[in-house]
Amino acid sequence: MVKTRAMWRAELGAMIALAIPVVLSELGWVAQGVVDNIMVGRLGPVAIGAVALGNAVFYTPALFGIGLLLGLDTLVAQAYGRRDHDECHRWLAQGVYLACIVTPPIMILLVGLSYGFMHFGVIPEVAALSGGYLRILTWGTLPLLLYAGTRRYLQGVGQVRVITATYVLANLMNWFGNWVLIYGKLGFPALGVNGSAISTCIARVGMAVALLGFAWRYERKRGHPLFAHWAGPELDRLRSLVRLGAPAAGQILLEVGAWNLSTFAAGYLTPVALATHTIALNYASISYMVPLGVGAAAAVSVGHAIGAGDPARARRAGWMALAMGTGFMVCAGIVFLLAPGPLIKLYTHDPRVLAVGPSLLWIAAAFQIFDGIQTVSTGALRGLGETRVPMIANFVGYWVMGLPLGFILCFVFKWGIYGMWIGLTLSLIVIASTLLMRWHRDSARMALAHSKI
Repeated sequence: MVKTRAMWRAELGAMIALAIPVVLSELGWVAQGVVDNIMVGRLGPVAIGAVALGNAVFYTPALFGIGLLLGLDTLVAQAYGRRDHDECHRWLAQGVYLACIVTPPIMILLVGLSYGFMHFGVIPEVAALSGGYLRILTWGTLPLLLYAGTRRYLQGVGQVRVITATYVLANLMNWFGNWVLIYGKLGFPALGVNGSAISTCIARVGMAVALLGFAWRYERKRGHPLFAHWAGPELDRLRSLVRLGAPAAGQILLEVGAWNLSTFAAGYLTPVALATHTIALNYASISYMVPLGVGAAAAVSVGHAIGAGDPARARRAGWMALAMGTGFMVCAGIVFLLAPGPLIKLYTHDPRVLAVGPSLLWIAAAFQIFDGIQTVSTGALRGLGETRVPMIANFVGYWVMGLPLGFILCFVFKWGIYGMWIGLTLSLIVIASTLLMRWHRDSARMALAHSKI
């Protein structure tokens, strides 16, 4: 019994040490968008809505590209669990090649979409600003994907603190760039929302350079200089990476696309509804980043254990991560319930937004625990090499059930933005239940099979 408790404590300590920097990195990721929205907030609801729509359209295809690289979680972590460091290095090279391959079509798609706002009934003043914002933001696609691939490699080999430090510096760069370029400080012209997009692109270039530089330094210290032994493109490895990453990318596309479609739908309502939706979604996104980081840590910990041939430890790691992520989301839900007004006032003092906003945060409070469960379960399953089930669960939960209900409640029953959020809450309940059961079944089956060997 004492030995078992010591083992749990040691593994929990290792999980926390891995999870905290990853969680901070995920919070740094969403902080970029939050900083952009806060900095343009003084320009009014139209500017807030324009940035929201531009980001919504950008992140759907961009996150699909990032999702294709999520197979590195499984492949690098399991190779590291086997202590095959050269294999980890080779997977990083393939991730860089994949990022370069998918960037051009993503950029072409984004530029095309940037000219479509005016033709889909979006509020004209919002549509005009969103198009220019998106075209500038598109130039940050390649550095964003290079950052994403290098980050997955560094997480897989346990080098996570540098990721947090990179995001801290990137957010400082982004805040300063916003201040200078949005409002025309230090002799620069006042560019409004376009200045925010330029600042974000500059920050992403800095992120990619910083992580690639650290990866080079890490490899050099272990006597394997990154570029001296850089692997060439290997078609079989690229196929393996895509085979794992494509379902993960599909899952992200389905999930983020559902929420971004809700933002697009809010653009058919009023500027106040769109701004309120954006603020509430930003807070839900902030809380979501914690279980997302814990889920990434779960993918790495589970992958390490599977690579080391210890499925029982992998199962323990997954359940510990679920407890951590869900516990945090309970606390987040309580904050949303008790302090909606002060949270909204951090963005705006517009009385119309303040009247609508608290009810949306109360709905967000209701789905926090389910959002935590589905996010961490997705990461734990990815550590096992299972990426298809989360994609299917997101398709059924969001696109077959939640979104149709949300649109009916919003536009047919005239519940407005509240109806949309109620439908999305149902989606999260369905997805969380499905993935939790799948994790329990797959991890138990793997542990049982290993115990019989």
